[in-house]
Amino acid sequence: MHFKDFSDLAAVDQLQQVAGTPCDLTRPGLLSADRFADYRMSSCGFELLYATQRLDDVVLDGLQALADEAELVDKFCAMKQGAVMNRIEGYESEERRVLHTACRDIFREQPGYPEAAAQARQQLAALQSFLQDLEDGTIVNHKGESFTTMVQVGIGGSDLGPRALCLALTAYARPNRAVRFIANVDPDDAAAVLAGLDLSRTLVNVVSKSGTTLETLTNEQLVRTAYEKAGLDPASHILAVTGEGSPMDDPERYLASFYMYDYIGGRYSATSMVGAVTLGFLLGYDRILDLLAGAHAMDQAAEERDIRNNMPLMMALTGIWNHNFLGLPTLAVLPYSQALIRFPAHLQQCDMESNGKFMTRQGNPVRWQTGPVVWGEPGTNGQHAFYQLLHQGTEIVPAEFIGFRHSQYGHDLEVEGSTSQQKLIANMLAQSLALALGRSHENPNRYFPGNRPNSILLADRLTPYSMGALLALYEHRIVFQGFCWNINSFDQEGVQLGKVLATRILAEIIHQDRNGEVTSANDSPEKDLLRQAAVSGRE
Repeated sequence: MHFKDFSDLAAVDQLQQVAGTPCDLTRPGLLSADRFADYRMSSCGFELLYATQRLDDVVLDGLQALADEAELVDKFCAMKQGAVMNRIEGYESEERRVLHTACRDIFREQPGYPEAAAQARQQLAALQSFLQDLEDGTIVNHKGESFTTMVQVGIGGSDLGPRALCLALTAYARPNRAVRFIANVDPDDAAAVLAGLDLSRTLVNVVSKSGTTLETLTNEQLVRTAYEKAGLDPASHILAVTGEGSPMDDPERYLASFYMYDYIGGRYSATSMVGAVTLGFLLGYDRILDLLAGAHAMDQAAEERDIRNNMPLMMALTGIWNHNFLGLPTLAVLPYSQALIRFPAHLQQCDMESNGKFMTRQGNPVRWQTGPVVWGEPGTNGQHAFYQLLHQGTEIVPAEFIGFRHSQYGHDLEVEGSTSQQKLIANMLAQSLALALGRSHENPNRYFPGNRPNSILLADRLTPYSMGALLALYEHRIVFQGFCWNINSFDQEGVQLGKVLATRILAEIIHQDRNGEVTSANDSPEKDLLRQAAVSGRE
């Protein structure tokens, strides 16, 4: 498969020429009914409204040419069919397939990569059996009581995606079921979570592909110690999600084990057993299938070649237009749904760990900007925090609003003529228009420049199906951008150096704890820094 440098694409030169005079959203009459109708698409229950982006038909045609020239859809389809995408040509790399889509490619007779889809079905069958054993009382605690809580212990992709999904779908939780998460190696994280639990009725799901992740193993030991102090057998309460054959693949130490595979990267693993076990405990098996069905529908929709009918591709190319041609370095993802409170955090990892790269797939330094800084918080809370900068700051921040016409619980009431959900949606739509149109005013303090690009994702309700579609939508947007920038979106070498140095510093802390001082040889920055920090090995 041929990957061409972004700066060598003919469409890039064409787009650079029109980027000097981009669409002015504040031009009178631009945001017309026709524009809103034309710059809109539907997919998998979502509508994308992008009339408030700084683009026109000329730009859209140029972005289509960019997608075609870079063969973005071809590369996406090849990824789904098992091409080795996690590699740097000519250099040691992971050399792995990228098959997170196979986790939900279980609804077709001929999946894109049959072997991976078969493994997904096997793991789902094991999960279904486990959940049924919980339901019918085959798996109970030592008193014969059912389990009411599950704690997931993991970090990075083993925490952020599953946590975001569980919080998003708590409204659909089964009766008397709750989930908690422990991620940070900060002992206060585990202590705070465990302090409020009845351990006898709690299951713990420890997630680590390698079975050697230091933070996760440390927190697992804290959990095991808590069970032992309570007089409970940890092996009767703790599950494992890990790689087959890893140190954690041990039936003597775990109540049950589920497997994750090398072809699924951590940040793309929420629809694998990494997320499905805890989600299944919370929601039940049928709703896991609904989540997977929504993601699968978006997987299929992302194969459309016309950007005007491919929502992930349109979002990817709009982001490239804003980032590479309009020079805007960040992206705010702003869900107008409290249930999506941790979804921006998941996207931070998924996007910034994927596309925060400065080397091409050929191992050469890039000559263009790659991944943006991604951040965000739910509205309307954010309006009373950082929206001041969005509207009147010197940094122009493209925004992606996510909203739903109806609430999850349906518990609402009318106050001053409107419901809370109506107020929520009205605020979201108003913010989109305010960013785009701005406001003239003789008082400069009340002048809003406008012309700030944004788009709106809108669905009827946040359900397991729509959450699956939303998750896959952003996964594919990220992947399309990485393909276009000619970078490897599937490794994460950037997290390794800090781990190496932390191991060295930890060794010095242990030495200090045992010997009363830092080793005398002053031959490394980590030793010098440790002296200044005066870190003790004990309380």
